[in-house]
This record gives sequence, C-alpha cells and structure tokens, in this order.
Amino acid sequence: MSSTAANDATPPTEAARAILVGVDFGRHRVAQGFDESLDELALLAESAGDTPVAKIIARRQAPDAALFVGSGKADEIKLLVQAHQAHTVLFDQAISPAQQRNLERVLGVPVADRTALILEIFAARAQSHEGKLQVELARLQYLATRLVRRWSHLERQSGGIGMRGGPGEAQIELDRRMIDERIKQTKERLKRVQRQRGTQRKARSRNGVFKVSLVGYTNAGKSTLFNALTKARAYAANQLFATLDTTTRSLYLEQAAASVSLSDTVGFIRDLPHKLVEAFRATLQEAADADLLLHVVDAASPVLDEQMVEVERVLEEIGAAGVPQILVYNKQDLLPDDQRPREIVDAVLRANGSTEPTPRVFVSAIDGGGLNELRQLIATAMQTQPLIPDERDPRFDVDPSQSSDSDEPSSSDSSQA
Repeated sequence: MSSTAANDATPPTEAARAILVGVDFGRHRVAQGFDESLDELALLAESAGDTPVAKIIARRQAPDAALFVGSGKADEIKLLVQAHQAHTVLFDQAISPAQQRNLERVLGVPVADRTALILEIFAARAQSHEGKLQVELARLQYLATRLVRRWSHLERQSGGIGMRGGPGEAQIELDRRMIDERIKQTKERLKRVQRQRGTQRKARSRNGVFKVSLVGYTNAGKSTLFNALTKARAYAANQLFATLDTTTRSLYLEQAAASVSLSDTVGFIRDLPHKLVEAFRATLQEAADADLLLHVVDAASPVLDEQMVEVERVLEEIGAAGVPQILVYNKQDLLPDDQRPREIVDAVLRANGSTEPTPRVFVSAIDGGGLNELRQLIATAMQTQPLIPDERDPRFDVDPSQSSDSDEPSSSDSSQA
C-alpha cells in the first residue's frame, strides 16, 4: 500500500504486491468478523492500488501478544513474502502498534491492518474540503498511537533556546506533540466547515423539504441508483468507497406532485474504524437528520445479511436507527432467473429487531427495473409521514408567551403556511 511503501523494494512504477492475512479465532469468529475467503480484504487492497498475490489463514484461540499470528505463522508469511517478492503484508483484523513493529522486523516489509487500508482509501478518494479534513483527522488520530519514528513528512524540532522541545527531549515526544497540535488545528477547521453545512441543512428544513438519504454497504450501488433517480452525474464505479462526499439533488415525484431532497452518502463496511465514524459524523449526519432512509442492499451479494447487520450497527452508532426505512434490493439484474423475486414490492422484518415490517423493493439501477415502484414508495412515505419536529429546526421554535396559540402559524412562518 502506498502509505507504507517507504520500503525501498517497492517499485515506483507498479502496484505493490501484497500478501493478505486473516486470523480465525474459532468460536469468536462472528465477533471477530472473520472472512475465510479474504475477498473483501482483496477488494480493499485493490482499491488502495495494491495487487494481492497470496492469501494465508492462521487459526488461533487468541492473538499472540507479540506477533498476532505467532512466530511459526510469521515465518510462513515471511516465506510467502520472499517467494512472491511481495512489498507489503495486509492483515484483515486490527493489530496493535507493537505487533505491527514486531511483524515488520520479522517480515522485512511494511505491515498494515484493515483500519490503515480503509484510511488510505478514504484519503485518496476524498474530494471536498470537508471530506479531506475529516480523513486527515481520522488518520492523525490513528497514527498518533503508532509513533515509530517515521515522521519525515513532519518538521522535527530539536531542543534549544526558543524551541518548544527542551534539551534532551525524546524525539517521539516531539512527534507526539506535533501530531496533537495538528489534530487540534484540524478539529477547529472542521468545526468551521461543519457550521456551514449545518446552515445549509437548516435552510432546507425551513423550506419544508422532505429529506431522503441513501445508506448502505459500500459498493451496493448507491451512487448508480442516485444517478438513475435524479439524472445526476455523481461519480459511480464498481469499487469500494467510490463516493465519500455527500451529494444532494432534488428529486421530483410525479406520484406526489412534489419534490424531495435526495442525498447520497458514504458507504459502510465491516469494522469501519470508530475514529473514521467520529470524523465523518458531520457527513453521516445527513442520514440521522433524514425523514426517510433508502437502505440500499446488494441483492446479488452472498453475504447480504451480514452487510445489512453492519449497516444497522453504524446507523445505531450515529443516531439514525429510528429513521424510517425502505429496503432497496439493488442489482436484481445480476440475479439468476431462479432467484428473481416473485413480487417487486413486499415487506420484511429488518435486521435491527424491529417488529414492524419494512417496505422492500427490488430494483436495478442499471436497467431501471423497479424504479417506478421505488418512487411510489417514497411518495407514499412522504404523504403519510409528517416531518419530525427537531429542537434545532427553526420551524418548530415556539414562543412560550404564545403557547396558548401554538396551533396557529407564527408571523415568521405565515409565508410558508
């Protein structure tokens, strides 16, 4: 991967060859999110610009404190590195800073885990100023725990008169102080951008616009569906995290003779780093503030149930679990004939344990199948679901002195009544 490719063995003109490593902890398999095939890790590696050349699975009861996989398996990985002339080793699970350093000493090549890989992809894909700030914050917070004297890109300061670091202060302390300062500065810059986004969100609320957000596992086809519905030209590709920055367009619904605001948001993934969720909270707030979520599911994925559970988990984390949903099973054009649904529209129970059935529609963003039915479901939700009062929304501010007349529109809202 490019962020760890400080290794001189990596040719600058070709993709880094990567060894993929997964660890099966047996009875803790589900909790650890173990993927026997390592297919998703391979997709992450390819999205980061690496070329997977070999996969290896370790089986342990618990992680080895020093090398995560144990010394014997580390020696096997080293042989694979040498046999394939690999430039990096990528782990599907998170490893500690000490384990990373120890593995790099044994293997002789840079080592990264799933979190670092996701952060690198986000850094490469972020386009907007806000997106870049959010990724920078997450990367700094992640790297602050992994100070291993690799900070050539930061201006190091030495001790002396007029310098922050006193004589003899350890270089790692200077590095940590610099990163802490960068984190503080980035948070301040991000707050300013988030205030601007909040102002835009309030403006849409004051206009009484029904807000719909697309959410779902990465590469489920959200951006392609967004383009198909709004005739927009948002970037869409068959790759993980093709979209990071929120895009919002107006969607006119003939069935309701009205328009809604439709937003395309960043996709979710298993083991999405918590710091990344925190950093992207402003972007993900579009989902939490929506009146309706279109939960886009890759209907052709063999692990769609697990992906839906992960999306529900992240929605819970960002405070969007209670927002009404429509389940949109996309990519039905990829399903074999014997797996095609009998009905385009039905209702099912969601993975969050809800006892109320959720509307589900099967669509193809590529050939347009099911899109009219989806528009009808959105129109129905819009007509039957009132806008939810939000204490931050100026439309719902009530003057205590006029509480007895609360049913009458205030003078400031008379133009919208």
